[in-house]
Amino acid sequence: MTSTAVTTAERPPAPTHRLLDQVRVAVLVDGTPLQPAVRSLPDGTHALDVSAPEGAAVEIRLSTPLRDAVGYWYPDCGWQRALPPDWAGALDTCLVRGAAIGCLYETSGATLLTFAAQDHSAEVRTVFGVSEQHKQFVVHLELTARDEPYTVILAPRSASPAAALRVVRRRLLASSPLAPLPLPGAGRTPAYSTWYSFGQDVTAAGVEREARLAADLGCGLVILDDGWQRGGRERGYAWAGDWQVDTEKFPDLAGHVHTVHELGLAYIAWLGPLLLGPASPAWERLSPYALVPSPTAPGAYVLDPRHCEVRAHVVDTCTRLVADHGLDGLKLDFLDDATVYADAGGSVAEAMAVLLGDIREALTALCPQGPLIELRQPYLGPGMSAYGNLLRATDCPADATANRVRTVDAALTAIGGAVHSDMLMWDPDAEPEWAVRQLLAVLHAVPQLSCRIGDLTASQHEALAFWLRQWKRLAPTLLDGDVEPGRPDELYPVLQAHAGEHQVAVVHADRPVPLDLLSHPRADLVNATGADTLVCNVPHGPVEAAITAYDARGRVTGSWVRTLGGPMALTVPRSGLLSILAAHH
Repeated sequence: MTSTAVTTAERPPAPTHRLLDQVRVAVLVDGTPLQPAVRSLPDGTHALDVSAPEGAAVEIRLSTPLRDAVGYWYPDCGWQRALPPDWAGALDTCLVRGAAIGCLYETSGATLLTFAAQDHSAEVRTVFGVSEQHKQFVVHLELTARDEPYTVILAPRSASPAAALRVVRRRLLASSPLAPLPLPGAGRTPAYSTWYSFGQDVTAAGVEREARLAADLGCGLVILDDGWQRGGRERGYAWAGDWQVDTEKFPDLAGHVHTVHELGLAYIAWLGPLLLGPASPAWERLSPYALVPSPTAPGAYVLDPRHCEVRAHVVDTCTRLVADHGLDGLKLDFLDDATVYADAGGSVAEAMAVLLGDIREALTALCPQGPLIELRQPYLGPGMSAYGNLLRATDCPADATANRVRTVDAALTAIGGAVHSDMLMWDPDAEPEWAVRQLLAVLHAVPQLSCRIGDLTASQHEALAFWLRQWKRLAPTLLDGDVEPGRPDELYPVLQAHAGEHQVAVVHADRPVPLDLLSHPRADLVNATGADTLVCNVPHGPVEAAITAYDARGRVTGSWVRTLGGPMALTVPRSGLLSILAAHH
C-alpha cells in the first residue's frame, strides 16, 4: 500500500455531520456519501460504525477547527509532532506497522480530536494535516471494507493527550477480540540484553558471567540477542533461515539456559522469523516464498506470511528453539518487514494475525509460566497486545531523549504487557551522573541493561545499583499509576505519575514541577537535568515537609525539614533524588 496525500480541495465534497464538540465526520462508500451511524458510550466516548459491502472502498473523514492547535500525535510519529499540511501528512498502518490512532491538541495540552480505529488488523491509509483551504485539521481514513463493520472510537475533549488516550485504551481493551497475552512476573523486572554489550561476539561463558552480576542488581530476565545462531558472525543476514545454534559459542545452549535459570533469571532468545538468506540451508526449500529483499536486514529476503508453508516454517522454528533449549520465550524481530507484500494481493495483516496466533498458542503450551515475547516499534499497536507482552522501544543506542520519547509513545497505546526501554548503554568512561541518566530517561518503563557490568567503574556500578533499587520502589507508581508526561511536541520534559498518596516527577528539562502534597503527601523528585536545582510549585502551601536529598550514587547530601509553599527552588544533585514527606501525613 502506497500513501499519496492530497489536499482537501482535491477531494470530492461530501456532507459532514457533527459528532462531538466541534468534530465533524463524513463517510463515503465507493464514493457515495452515507449517513454516519454513531453510538454514545457510557464512558463519554463515541463509536462511529461504518458498514459496507465486502471489498467496497471506504473513506472516513474527520475534521475540526484549528483553534489553538499546536501538535498532532500518532503512535509512529517519530520526530514529526507538529502540524503538517494535508498534502504532506500520510501513512499506512496495519497490524504490524503502527495503528490508526491520532490526537490533535492545543497549546494548553487539551485535546481537540482523539480517535482510534477499533480493528487493528485492517490495512488503513491515513491522510492528515492542516487544510489550507478550509482552515481546519483533517484526518481521512481509507480502507477496503470487510465482512464486519469498521468502528472508530472518538474520545471527548480531555486535559491532555495522555488523559484522552487512557479513555481510548480502556475502550480498545474492552472491545479486543483476543485478550492481551498474559505477562509473567519476569517481564516486569529489569532485563539484561546482550546486544550492545556483546554484539554478535557473544558466548555462553560471557553471558553467564554477566547474568550473575545482573541478578545481583535485581534483573529478572536475560535476552540473548543476535549472534547465538550459526552464521551470526557478520552484521549481514544472508545466512538467516535455518536458525541452528553456533556450537562454538554455545556448545550446550540448553545447559547454558539452565545455568542462567539457576540464578533466578528467565531467558529468551532473539529471532528474525521472516528472514531468509541465500546462504541458508533453508534457501532452496523456502526461496519461492521470499521474493522481496528485506528493507531493514541487509542480505536477507522476506518470507511471505500469506503462504501456509511460511507460517508452518516459522511456527516450527519458534517451537523447536523454545522446546529444545528450555527458553522462556522469544524476541521477535523484523516483523514489520512483512509489509513489503502489502500491494501483492491478499491481506498481509490477516496472515500475520494467523501466524502470530499460532506462535502464541504453541509457546503458551511450552512455557509453564506463560511465554515472554518481545515486540518492538513500530509493531506495538493495541492489536499486537494479543501476541507479545514485552513492548520495546526501537533501537536508539545511548540516546536518552529518544528512549524517553519512544517508551512514552508506546505506553500511550499499550493495552497489555509491559513497555520496555531500548537497551541502555553509555560511554565506558562516563561520569556516573552521565551514565545513569540513560536509566533516568526510562524510569517509567521496564529498563533493559546492555553494558558489561563487570567492566563498570566503581562509581558507575554504585549509581546503577542505587537507581535500580529506586526503580523497583517507584515502579508501582510509574508503571501502574496515572501518568502525565506532558505535550508530545515538547518531548515529555516533565513526566509525572501518582497512585494513592504517592507522586513521582522525573524532570528532564528546566520546567517548574507542580506538587500536590495534600492529595499525594509522599513525593519523589528525580533530577535528570544537568543542573543542581529544580523549581517546584506547591500551590496550596504552606506545608511543612521532611526532605532528604541523594546524589546519583545514593549518598545522602542533605536532610532537613522545610516549609513549602508557592514556587521555590530546591537543591537536588544532578541525576539525584529528592524524597519529600509532608508533615500532615
